[in-house]
Amino acid sequence: MSTAPAEVRRERTGKIRPSGDDDHAKAAGRGAAVGKNGKARSAPSARKSGRGDTSAGPPASAQPAGEDSAARPGLVVAITGAAHGLGHALAVRLAGSARVSRVVAIDDHRGDIAGVTWRLADVRDPALAGRLTGVDVLVHTDVDLGDSDYRARRAFNVRAAQTVLTAAAAGRVSRVVLVTSAMVYGARPDNPVPLAETAPLGADPDGSVAGDLLEIEHLAQRAPRTHPGMAVTVVRPAALVGDGLDTMVTRHFDSSRLLTVKGCAPRWQFCHIDDLVSALELAVAGEVTGNFAVGCDGWLEQEQVEEISGLRRIELPAGLTFGTAQRLHRIGIYPAPINDLQYLVYPWVVDCQTLREAGWRPAHDNAAVLAALMEARAVHRATARRIPRKEATITAAGATVAVIGTAAIVRAARRRKRGT
Repeated sequence: MSTAPAEVRRERTGKIRPSGDDDHAKAAGRGAAVGKNGKARSAPSARKSGRGDTSAGPPASAQPAGEDSAARPGLVVAITGAAHGLGHALAVRLAGSARVSRVVAIDDHRGDIAGVTWRLADVRDPALAGRLTGVDVLVHTDVDLGDSDYRARRAFNVRAAQTVLTAAAAGRVSRVVLVTSAMVYGARPDNPVPLAETAPLGADPDGSVAGDLLEIEHLAQRAPRTHPGMAVTVVRPAALVGDGLDTMVTRHFDSSRLLTVKGCAPRWQFCHIDDLVSALELAVAGEVTGNFAVGCDGWLEQEQVEEISGLRRIELPAGLTFGTAQRLHRIGIYPAPINDLQYLVYPWVVDCQTLREAGWRPAHDNAAVLAALMEARAVHRATARRIPRKEATITAAGATVAVIGTAAIVRAARRRKRGT
């Protein structure tokens, strides 16, 4: 999933760059990548698949020299968004998997993974079908979870999912794996803890990230009717954490205080990227099918989160909190729709029953994942480049800070007014 920081996130425009295939590119031309503007540019630096990755398997470059991966028995698996984030981590894992004979890495530029077949394509381009020749399973990870322009993000995410499903059917791909999020269940103060995987999808169909993912889920639900014979699996991770991932939840822990609302006890569940990758490998192999959730076992209470993170809470009335967020959103200070804020203050813990019954267990627990996140954010803050004040205000944890600060000012003003 495309959860890189805003400064390195790929541009989402309405233009579709013509697809390309560098399977048979000349050696002299393999050092360049093609951007969305059609100009050659250097390939991006490597993104690690996750902190403490002991389960991702050996990189493809570690295979014995001269080994032909196509000769190994197993599936041919294509991965969209393979040059970055989750797609990169999954490609590394599957390149060393005995279940997979060949990995077809699809992105708009080449990544740094050896031992895979790179095919250049824009996931919104119908020509993607031509890049799926010989593919058995397609995993779609190229989902934009950014918050800088929700209209462009929605257009990209929905168009990409539509194209992926149609192209897979046209290319006779037998199974498609879509990665959404447990956010599709919605975050509510009265949610049961944990939510069953079969619980209704209660996310609001608005301009939020969850709204985008809900649209993708609806496409998946319609796929058996529109594309009979093609199986679709939907994987819903809890709050995703890992090296190089920058999301609404991870940025929440950049704040100096943790926002909570009166009358509701938050519960926190995380999913380490390594655990998601291992679950996706089972989905690719068909060992787990249907729609299922991925995450650490159990959850953390707010007091545990505060102890591990070293951050204290600030508790505000729900009406004041969401009303302030709405006003800040209208004037461009708080970038995301207010419903995204619900995922920071209300529970959306999921029970990973399907994976558990398949014998899968997460390698990481919630406490360890949160501790790793806090360590990574501390390093990030220490080494972060200076960015323009406006960009910092809009894209960083300052959004939550703005809600807290503004709401506190409003509350203090109301108290003074009552006292006069």
